[in-house]
Amino acid sequence: MSSPIYESERAQGLSELTHGESSRGSSDEKNYTEKDAPELHDDYDLNAHDITKPFPVDPDEIEETHQLTLRAIVVGCALGAVVGASNIYLGLKTGFTFGPQLFGAIFGFAIIKPLSKAIPESGLLGRLLGGHFGPKENCTVQSAATAAGGIGILFVSAVPAMYRLNLMSALPKQDIGKLIALTVCAGFFGVFFVIPLRKYYIVKQKLTFPTPAATAITIRALHNSRTGAIAARKKSLALLGAFLIVFVYKVMTGYAPGILYDWHIGWTLYRLGFTSIISLDNYGWWIEFTPAFFGAGMLSGLNASWSFFGGSILAWGIIAPSLVKNGLAFGESISEEYPLITYQALSFSDPTLYTTAPSPRYWLLWPGILMMLLYSFADLAMNSGSIYRNIKNAGINLNPVSWFRQDPDYNADEDEDLSPREHRVPTSWWTLGLAASVIMCCAILATMFSMNVGEAILSLILGFLFSFIGVQSAGTTDVNPVSTVAKASQLIFGGIGKGAGLAENPAQIMNLTAGVIAAGSAAQSTDMTGDLKTGYLLRAKPRNQFIAQLCGAIVAVFLNVGLFILFTTATPCILHPPSTGECTYGAPSVSAWAAVAVAVSAPKLPIPASSGYTSIALGVFAVISVVVKHLWIPKKYWVWVPNWNAVGLAFVVPQVYYSIAMAAGSVFNYVWMLRNPASFDMYMFAVAAGMLAGEGLGGVLQALLAVAKVDGSLFGTAIGCPGFQFCG
Repeated sequence: MSSPIYESERAQGLSELTHGESSRGSSDEKNYTEKDAPELHDDYDLNAHDITKPFPVDPDEIEETHQLTLRAIVVGCALGAVVGASNIYLGLKTGFTFGPQLFGAIFGFAIIKPLSKAIPESGLLGRLLGGHFGPKENCTVQSAATAAGGIGILFVSAVPAMYRLNLMSALPKQDIGKLIALTVCAGFFGVFFVIPLRKYYIVKQKLTFPTPAATAITIRALHNSRTGAIAARKKSLALLGAFLIVFVYKVMTGYAPGILYDWHIGWTLYRLGFTSIISLDNYGWWIEFTPAFFGAGMLSGLNASWSFFGGSILAWGIIAPSLVKNGLAFGESISEEYPLITYQALSFSDPTLYTTAPSPRYWLLWPGILMMLLYSFADLAMNSGSIYRNIKNAGINLNPVSWFRQDPDYNADEDEDLSPREHRVPTSWWTLGLAASVIMCCAILATMFSMNVGEAILSLILGFLFSFIGVQSAGTTDVNPVSTVAKASQLIFGGIGKGAGLAENPAQIMNLTAGVIAAGSAAQSTDMTGDLKTGYLLRAKPRNQFIAQLCGAIVAVFLNVGLFILFTTATPCILHPPSTGECTYGAPSVSAWAAVAVAVSAPKLPIPASSGYTSIALGVFAVISVVVKHLWIPKKYWVWVPNWNAVGLAFVVPQVYYSIAMAAGSVFNYVWMLRNPASFDMYMFAVAAGMLAGEGLGGVLQALLAVAKVDGSLFGTAIGCPGFQFCG
């Protein structure tokens, strides 16, 4: 799972299971070769395998002569497109996304394996779709899927923030060239410096990478000739069934949201005579039957989900009402007939209102951002040590002559990398690509976004540094904090803008453009490094994965730009929310990026004093809790320590029904695991992934229906919606 906040408890279990082996020195691993590998037996437990080494060779496995195939690339990119579309929808809803690794692995097997058997190998069609399909080609599928499903983080955060601040054209479709160019800069720069990250984090540090390791184990199990076919069929049917049911349900909810999707309990009780209970609805406390976030809770586990829910109670059940009662924050009436008030406004026509009369949502934004930032940096500091030391020890060969010829002093026995040398990515590939991408980025940023070469290179360097943070964290805890940590780039470029004496608009353009490059390239490189870990375990060729990643990145560029234009055309309030803050897509990450850009470019920070003091207090408390957890609390009790990143997200996300759904999903998952462990292991991920993809694709179809003027707002019913306004 790829997310700024959440971690899979099963992945954590895998991490703990393998840390005992991975903490050993590397001296006993240097001479490990395929001939030394133990044979697989019926009772061989993949989960007990040392995750720092490639899986042992299965003597019954058919040799794969073609690991990089057209069918693998096409299917992988198509599956990545499905996840990418889902992630745009989910990201605009709550600001976080999920990775396509396991989705691509399972669905890729379900699609290609039957085709490989059904189509004879003779003829053109047979050469394209027929022939043996093994775990290494399956790895190529998931590599392409991960790359094609990436970069969506840009279009649920910094890019929409540019439009909110009127820094781009009136409509995104007028900026197609700019958007594609910006996405290319972030995406391809991130892909090209993955190879040195692989050498350091996978080969030298031998990090676990829980989700990529789980993906490799899943692929290995699916291709097990004894049990794989049966398990694969069951998982595929479960995933497909959950996907179709949720997809149809999501499309139907668009025509009767107050009945099928949102239950406004406070509004209903108010209409029955309990007038004071309307506050429940005004502060956003209603139930939404969202399968995607129920599934997200299943994947996230009890700690992250209930930290998110607890943060919602603290922010929107305690602090927000207290602010309104004491005159520190204010709401806005949205109905002349009913006492309906919104507390979710975030932008004001008069700049002085940011500090003199803020909404609860704006007031809570700053404690949430500071908590997430300080928690992420504190956790990384306790886990990973010095970033400078990591860069220094990364083992990058800076001698350009050696990039184009074999090292005459190479000794295979001293090589820690257990992938054959001829299977690795040639140094010339990634160095030349990296140099070309740097030149291209500088040219694009200078001509289209008015950044000088120094500023452009600094944004690329920050992306490189943030990738070390992201990979270190994802490799040890399965949490990718890049989207939160990358906000540090806004602080740096805010200082540069003020030092250069830039006006507010140019300063904001530079701020958000640099953030796009830093966050996008770091997120892309973190995901790609995880893919290479999967391939390392499966003994797949890194150079094949690298090519698949480049193909997927090309798809991701055009896919995400197109989806962004589709969603913003169907729902313009994503870019220009009304003063009340009411919109189908809350887009909390967009609001956070825009708010920080405004704050760091303003002559005086537009933060209410009470909000600022609370931010500092909660941020310090989050840091102290991290230090106490790591130094004095045994690891088995960490599950009881709140995840302050999730708590901070609840302050930023005003839609409390998401945290309710995730808390319910995590409890359901926990009970399922206790009552029927075998069924849980077989179907849990498939069902959860189907829910996420089903609602995400249903949201895409709803956007298409809105563009075609046949959606629920025109042909649906508003029964159950507050004030009989169309909701959902």
